[in-house]
Order: sequence, then structure tokens, then C-alpha cells
Amino acid sequence: MATTVDVPARGSARPPAPPLRARRLGTLVLLLVLVVAAALASIAIGTRAIGLGEVWRSLLDSSLSGEEAVIVRQLRVPRTVLGLMVGAALGLAGALMQGHTRNPLGDPGLLGVTAGASLAVVLAITLLGVGTPGGYVWFAFAGALIGTVLVYAIGSAGRGGATPVTLALAGAALSALLYGLVRAILVSDQQTLDSFRFWVVGSLAGRDATVAAQVAPFLAVGLVLALVNAPALNLLGLGEDVARGLGQRIWLARSVGLAAITLLCGAATAAAGPIAFVGLVVPHAVRALTGPDHRWLLPCSALAGAALLLVADVLGRVLARPGELQVGIVLALVGAPFFIALVRRSRTVGL
Repeated sequence: MATTVDVPARGSARPPAPPLRARRLGTLVLLLVLVVAAALASIAIGTRAIGLGEVWRSLLDSSLSGEEAVIVRQLRVPRTVLGLMVGAALGLAGALMQGHTRNPLGDPGLLGVTAGASLAVVLAITLLGVGTPGGYVWFAFAGALIGTVLVYAIGSAGRGGATPVTLALAGAALSALLYGLVRAILVSDQQTLDSFRFWVVGSLAGRDATVAAQVAPFLAVGLVLALVNAPALNLLGLGEDVARGLGQRIWLARSVGLAAITLLCGAATAAAGPIAFVGLVVPHAVRALTGPDHRWLLPCSALAGAALLLVADVLGRVLARPGELQVGIVLALVGAPFFIALVRRSRTVGL
């Protein structure tokens, strides 16, 4: 007997079975709770522990001027907000990157975003004497944008145009070139190396509300583009020929996705420095719970990325008291074994 395969029509995917829908809703609610809990922990926990009661009073009563109120409002709240923004952006960008490249090892940095931002920061330090996180933001974002444009131009130069394979190869080649230039500058300039190493490790420390405000518009636009791109990603998952037959314009879907990745990852890298493993690990973990439907995968990846980054930041403060470990270091230590465990499970690596 012949078998038939249901292909979802554009804009009207077949409703999932009730158990799957319930699991997706449960995952979304759980992630929301985790984000709230991580945010409260980020505000309350640090070198100086502050009770939740004092945290609420500091947030609700602007007339309080004690030391704890100042710590909460001027240091920890901006840091927590920035962590939420950066984590959500990296988790979302990672899910987009893996969806568009069909590569389970896809990471936002694969498009040259991190390498371009790193070179721009090094040049800003060396040539212009920029030395603060707030000063790095615009240079890092411009470098990330230029790096992505170059990768897309190189990847689309061939006869077949931009494809997931050509974009990945172009990104790897350009990143190697740009990182080579970064190393050449750092080897010849000790002062630049001293300044750059604090940015390149990836951290939320030392960033005030100004940095969050600078990158917020770019993250908001990237978020909207990513969510708009979700139905197209579902169709592309069926194969480009099938998606084209269903009326999907491939070049438009790729362009929207690339723009979203650039804005999200570029702004996050500019604000906090290169932070690995969030964009790589989070989509795999979330996909195991929500399935491959990007209408659920993308928002859940954003929430999971925000929660993971804040938890890692809190762990960095607790494990190295009275100092702290930078969030990029904590994620490297925790993310590597966690990712190895994930990829050993076949159901988490199939896209």
C-alpha cells in the first residue's frame, strides 16, 4: 500500500498532537520561571549577599539611598538586564544559524561576526585609544556587521549563490584571516593586549545601563526578524526544492535570517564580548523538548539562553569569592562537557 506524507501548507502548519503541544507549553512556562528565578538570583547574589526583601524595597522605593540600594539599582539591575538581553540574543541567533545552515555544530560566530568584532575592537584600542566597554560597543558592532557582509559576499560569489555550505566555508576562511590579523596586532602591542584580553574573555562586569541602551534597538529589530523568519525556516527544513514549490522565496528567507543573526550576535558580542557555547548548546537542549518547529524553538531558545547566561554569571560570582570568574570562562567550563553529553544522544543532533 502506498504511503503519503503530509506537507504543511505555507503559513498553516498541521496542528501538533495534544501531548506535544502540552509539552511545548510546559517548556515555555518552565523557561519563563527559570528566567525570573535567575534574574532574582543575579540581583541578590554577589560579593555582598542581599536578601530578597531588601531587593524589593530597593526596586520599589527610589527614595532609599543606602549602600545596598545603590548596589541593587546601579550595579546589579543593569548587569542583570544586559545578561538577559545578551543571553536571549545568543540563544536565538544560535537556533537561527543551525536552522539556516542545517549544521548541528552551527554557531553565530561561524558567519564571521565574532572575528569581525574582535578585529574592530583591537583597531579601536590601538589606533584610537578606546579603553572602556561603552567605547567598544559601536566599533565591535560595526566590525561584526562588516564581517557578516564580507562572508555573505564571498559565499554568494559562486555560480550557485549563497548556500549553507558556501556561507559556512566563507565564514571559516574569513574568521581565520581576521583572527590572524588580531594576533599580529596583539603580539606587537603589549598595551593593546592588556586592554583587549578583558573584553575578549566575555563578561557582564563593568557594563552599565548605557551599554544596554546602546544595543537594545538592534536586539529588538533582530528579535522581530527572527520570529518573522520562523515559518520560512520550517519550510526550508523540508528542503529548498520543496520550499520553493510551496511558494517560499529562498533568497528572502536567507536574507532575513542573516540580518537577524547579524543584529543579534553583533549587538551581543559588542556589549559583552565573545561568549561561546550559548548559541551552540541551547538550541540542542531546547530542540529535544520542543521538536524542530521553529515557531516554538526560537522563543524557547531565547528564554533558555537568557537563563543560562545569568546562571553562569551568578556561579562565577559564587565560585571565586571575593573575586569572580568571568561568565565566558564559566560557560566554557560548564558548556564543553554538557555539549559532549548532548551530541552523544542522536535525537538532539538531527536537524
